[in-house]
Amino acid sequence: MRQSRLFAQTYREAPAEAEAVSHRLLLRAGFIRQLAAGVYAFLPLGRRVLRKLEGIVREEMDRADAQELLMPAMQPAELWRESGRYSAYGPELMRLSDRHDREFALGPTHEEVVTALAREEIHSYRKLPVTVYQIQTKFRDERRPRFGLMRGREFLMKDAYSFDIDLEGLDQSYRAMYAAYERIFARSGLNVRAVEADAGTIGGEGGTHEFVALADIGEDTIVSCSHCGYAANLEKADAGVSEVAGTKTGQSAPMPERLYTPNVRTIEELANFLDVPPSGLLKTLIYEADGEIVAVLVRGDREVNEAKLQAFLRVAELAIADADAVARTTGAPIGFVGPIGLNVPIFADREIVEGDGWIAGANERDYHVRGVKPGRDFFVEATGDFRKAAEGERCMRCGEGTYRFHKGIEVGHVFKLGTKYSERLNATYLDGEGRKRLLVMGCYGIGVSRMLAAAVEQNYDEAGIVWPMSIAPFRVHIVPVSMQDDAQRELAESLYERFLSAGIDALIDDRDERAGVKFKDSDLIGVPIRIVVGKQAGQGVVEMKLRDGSGNAEVTAEEAYAAVLDRIWKQERANEFL
Repeated sequence: MRQSRLFAQTYREAPAEAEAVSHRLLLRAGFIRQLAAGVYAFLPLGRRVLRKLEGIVREEMDRADAQELLMPAMQPAELWRESGRYSAYGPELMRLSDRHDREFALGPTHEEVVTALAREEIHSYRKLPVTVYQIQTKFRDERRPRFGLMRGREFLMKDAYSFDIDLEGLDQSYRAMYAAYERIFARSGLNVRAVEADAGTIGGEGGTHEFVALADIGEDTIVSCSHCGYAANLEKADAGVSEVAGTKTGQSAPMPERLYTPNVRTIEELANFLDVPPSGLLKTLIYEADGEIVAVLVRGDREVNEAKLQAFLRVAELAIADADAVARTTGAPIGFVGPIGLNVPIFADREIVEGDGWIAGANERDYHVRGVKPGRDFFVEATGDFRKAAEGERCMRCGEGTYRFHKGIEVGHVFKLGTKYSERLNATYLDGEGRKRLLVMGCYGIGVSRMLAAAVEQNYDEAGIVWPMSIAPFRVHIVPVSMQDDAQRELAESLYERFLSAGIDALIDDRDERAGVKFKDSDLIGVPIRIVVGKQAGQGVVEMKLRDGSGNAEVTAEEAYAAVLDRIWKQERANEFL
């Protein structure tokens, strides 16, 4: 590609609203342009990276015996109603009607569509197992699109679906996709960690793992153990019982004592007012779970894990109650709510029942109570792990290490769906004895456009993007200092033609620009290898510079050509052994 013809404009500054590094650099370097909030056009540079990523994904999916298809983005609402997700998915599902008032949804995912296809195409166990996949645009009506490509309303995704005769077969399909994902991310040059995760609105039976690219801007918090290999999303991470819980006054604990606490509403204010640690306070939160009011108890220094709570309650919708609902339920304003006397189901984190000298709200304005004892002063509907794990606490898996927190970007997710969708959509097959059986399903997604953003978040410096070789828009950037100099132009053009003939995608900066502008744009765009053709062109000498800073040397043009081929050959050979 000749840079003079490249459909892209570089900028020295990015829009002020671009918060993430990847958002700023992709805009500045001419990879993407925003059309609307959360909706982006991919310019030729950006599309080239997407195609590289798609190519890696396709190769590994095909290697895992998955078959590519393409399903409609516009999906009949009847299918979503059949699965029960049309209302449960919430406002993020983009809905529309055609001229005949038939309702449709723009697919954020394709479980319903692929299950409907399978029930028409798979009738016998002889057709199983089978895995299909597609790479397609998805839609999600995000309330607050942000961070550029990382949280958009339109995005490119690879989604795959496996169909098996039983759970043992599903385990094999799941392992095959898990291994394929590890190869995909390794080949893409991403530092990715597989972690245990919550199934969310996809749902299903059995395990689920997220593949998270470690990055400071990431919206996901990853919990890992300092001793063993345990790692999980914060929404899923196991939380234990601290050695310090309540005040442990024992069986002879005195009856609760009312405390006058005027205008003391927050945990921090109460801890300071009474000169006690937040760990000795009991936090009572009121939730609406599918329209039913429930109370949840955690320690004052803990946070409720709503994903765990929602999964435990098996409800489609869970939301913190507003001030009016809290007042109607407890008779007190927010800040003075406690468990004593509540006439709603109470769910307590297991730390709460291990302590007994708690300080809690009195369900009366300006009052709290001291010495609250579970089982005596109030009763719980159920006890469980309802809180978020805390950094530094002991690992629940090995008991030896402590939890460490990392930020990350979810770039992939694998699910064991089981029979959730096949049962609801009546997708069956006949076994060897002629009996009807439900198809056993798995689901496997990769955010392809999000991978592009994650790669930038992990690979940049103060000058611009530093693309991994495997997904760079071009592998080599030829930069003649002056196109007006005959020797420079001829040597640069010769190298350019040789690379193209060898099947190596090269970019030549044939613009009539100052050298400084060319170098700044080259650094910003981030092509892995730059060959500068300058004053020594007459002697056949060029400067070869690696964008990641690992090498910079003056060599002959022939040596530069051979070195580029050698680096590319070594990378391709390495991919064969992943």
